[in-house]
Amino acid sequence: MILARIVGTVVSTRKDARLEGKKLLIVKPISPQGDDESGYLIAVDTVDSGFRETVLVVTGSSARNASECKDRPVDAAIIGIVDEVMLDALHEAELAAARKK
Repeated sequence: MILARIVGTVVSTRKDARLEGKKLLIVKPISPQGDDESGYLIAVDTVDSGFRETVLVVTGSSARNASECKDRPVDAAIIGIVDEVMLDALHEAELAAARKK
């Protein structure tokens, strides 16, 4: 799974008929701290997420197994809206030390 933030939408009037009515969103992978990571993905929204929300994205065969994506040409799907991300104390300390360098 990929932690990501929704940064935009894709409008496509001509597409595979199996994608009709599906919302396509641009997502930016992020770290657990919320920092941007490289790249972007276009993902089918299966959970009615919105702009700037933090979401969980699956790719490949996992995306094709998402409830609204079965038998559709999908490589990335948004399967959850994240309420909170928490790291254990050890990881938090390591990250704080790395930021000081």
